[in-house]
Amino acid sequence: MSMIPDEIIEQVRDSADMVGLIGDSVELKRTGSDYRGPCPFHGGTHRNFAVIPKKGQFYCFVCKESGDIFSWYMKRFGMDYPTAVREVAGRTGIVIPEQAERSGPDPREPLYSAMSAAQGWFSRQLTEHPEAEAARAYLVQRQFDLEALAPFELGFAPRGNLFLTEMSRLGLREPILLEAGLLAKRDDGTLVPKFRGRLLFPIHDLRGRVVAFGGRLLGPGEPKYLNSPETPIFHKGGQLYNLHQARQAIRKEQEVIVVEGYFDVIRLVLAGLDHVVAPLGTALTSDQAALVRRLAPVATLLLDSDSAGLKATFRAGDELLRHEMRVRVATMPEGEDPDTLVARGGIAALQPILKDAIDVLERKIQILHRRGWFDGFEHRREALDRLLPTIRAARDPITRELYLSIVAERSGVDKKVLEREVAALPISPPESSAGPSVTANAASALAPQRRAAAPSARRVGARAEQQLMRVVVNDHDWRDRALAEVPAEWLEGAEYHEIFEAYRVTGAGAEVDLEKLSPEARRVWAGLKAAADGLEGQDLGMIYEGARRALEARPHFRDLEALNDRILIARPDEQRALTEEKDRRVRDLRARFPAEFELHGWRRLRIRHPEGRTRS
Repeated sequence: MSMIPDEIIEQVRDSADMVGLIGDSVELKRTGSDYRGPCPFHGGTHRNFAVIPKKGQFYCFVCKESGDIFSWYMKRFGMDYPTAVREVAGRTGIVIPEQAERSGPDPREPLYSAMSAAQGWFSRQLTEHPEAEAARAYLVQRQFDLEALAPFELGFAPRGNLFLTEMSRLGLREPILLEAGLLAKRDDGTLVPKFRGRLLFPIHDLRGRVVAFGGRLLGPGEPKYLNSPETPIFHKGGQLYNLHQARQAIRKEQEVIVVEGYFDVIRLVLAGLDHVVAPLGTALTSDQAALVRRLAPVATLLLDSDSAGLKATFRAGDELLRHEMRVRVATMPEGEDPDTLVARGGIAALQPILKDAIDVLERKIQILHRRGWFDGFEHRREALDRLLPTIRAARDPITRELYLSIVAERSGVDKKVLEREVAALPISPPESSAGPSVTANAASALAPQRRAAAPSARRVGARAEQQLMRVVVNDHDWRDRALAEVPAEWLEGAEYHEIFEAYRVTGAGAEVDLEKLSPEARRVWAGLKAAADGLEGQDLGMIYEGARRALEARPHFRDLEALNDRILIARPDEQRALTEEKDRRVRDLRARFPAEFELHGWRRLRIRHPEGRTRS
């Protein structure tokens, strides 16, 4: 059977009349904004089966069967996924253009099946297992009605190996469970459930398939929250919690609300705000920003107002600006988050905060103004250092022009000077911040980014290697991410490479055995460790991402420089083809690494021909 383009699948899903299609075989009656009827799956006679059009979902409050319109046809009529899509398309009047035939079944299908089976089992444990009483009491304590939570498919993972036993009984083999991230391998090679004694939040892809779990520990211990590891079907930086259910509302509202955690999302959705998503415990990534940009042009950031929350707000704001979104910031009262605020005061307590949301750059200016940073010369330079990165992040030309005008007017600095400053900003922050703090809440959130000194006699990229390794040595979470994302060969400094490989051998969460390092590597490691104080209050995510992208871009710029050299010595009849190739590579680099290109590109990629002409 030929493949169906993803964009057509989305069009079919969005166009389907879910109430009409399911209503062909279930007698549905409207109840508020939903439709209720007897469940066709467990044969009930009461109206426990709900169709929720605004979420594009169905759900039975008794047998827990749920899914989207495609799942309905798969579960009700035994269709496979492509057949279900074609059935809905035919009933909706959409013609499906065919693509090339897949050479075989999707090799990831066993992983999706394993995750689906695990989710169903975890969900039953939350309502049935005696050990889950603590989880049920915890939810009630947080003022959540357990029946109202049912569509979110929360689950519970008991301690012990019961999960392994039950999955084996269902015919799921250990290698599949391990690859899906449902099992973890101990040092002695034994396999144990990844989640034990945790309240679980299923994480779905855009098709509504469970691809991962986020688990909250209910007793003492660390970490409090634990996500599934990266797998062939789950990339933490490429998915957002609740996006599969929120996307229709996001399209309708032409806005997405970004909050911090699972409970924030659930609380707001239960209160009637459906266009809400959350990152998965990390800073908002470029891939996540691209996902929401496909659905809406405006984002409202509704994060905490403490130091960490402000840092996350401005980091996310800059990422969204890079994707040409308009970004607003809603300021929470001190000590509050969306969950606690709405739990106590209902949606009415949140509406004025959302209504008063202001542009992300204006929020930065507001913080700096309240501290008097525009009143005298002493701090004005520091204030500009905090504003210029956000101007630079704005890819939309009108937004950037407005930002430049606003900051020029507010600071009294000529607009053309600001434009030159924006073009000269580095891709990563300096090794240590300078200047006085704004406040305890705002200083680290508005960490300055100064121009980096050129590494003149040093190896190109040595600074990026150093920045990356400072984060690796001093922060466990970013170290684990680096070990997963950064190839060791990117680190050309011998000592950096040795230390990085030592961490890779040691594994996640553990320190290296210094005795196994060479004396030179031990000295370098000690120097990196001693630099921990210099990282205090800085945005480690920005440092890491800047260094990682610089190292990823480095070989591409080197290849381009080598091509420049070939053009210099090429025969005249060869120069035209080589120059066209160079122009193509420049366009590719400009699109793929825009920040790195601005910093390193044209200054080093000008071609001097033998006769003295210069070509850009």
